[in-house]
Amino acid sequence: MSVLARITEPDVGRFLLRDEDEVVVDEVRRHWVVYVLPVLELVVAVVLMFVGTFVIEPADPGGWLVLVGLLLCLHSSWRTIRERRECFVVTNMRVFRLHGVLSTHRATMPLSRILDITVDKPVLGRILGYGHLTFESAAQDQGLREIRYVGRADERDLKIQRVVQVVGLRGPRVHR
Repeated sequence: MSVLARITEPDVGRFLLRDEDEVVVDEVRRHWVVYVLPVLELVVAVVLMFVGTFVIEPADPGGWLVLVGLLLCLHSSWRTIRERRECFVVTNMRVFRLHGVLSTHRATMPLSRILDITVDKPVLGRILGYGHLTFESAAQDQGLREIRYVGRADERDLKIQRVVQVVGLRGPRVHR
């Protein structure tokens, strides 16, 4: 794994219980809409650096624009990496969330603890294809309460419901 991939990609595989035959059913990344603001920030940074370097007369102090542009570039990069490292994983045994850049945070919930999943799709989310998942469980103080900016949120909800049904955590199917 390259250095860049190690920085931007969470290593989901190392958190699987392989000796228990745990397998990934779905790995959910953030929807592309979370990258819009960092890209806009980067565009502003490039414009500031260009103006500070080439437009302002050499006698005028344009160096501060270049400095502000560099700081905005760094901030935009940080936000992009932070969003890229956010990952929600559904396995045949549990769901877990990984996030963090310098330090990694992981929140895990067994499938048996999921009582309900609420899908919230704001107007912009309906247009662009994302939503937010809210998990209700017996223990409400966990890092999996809300997963925001999930692409195809309805499909992800159904996939989780199917996994819960397949592993037998809900009642048996009633055939009519």
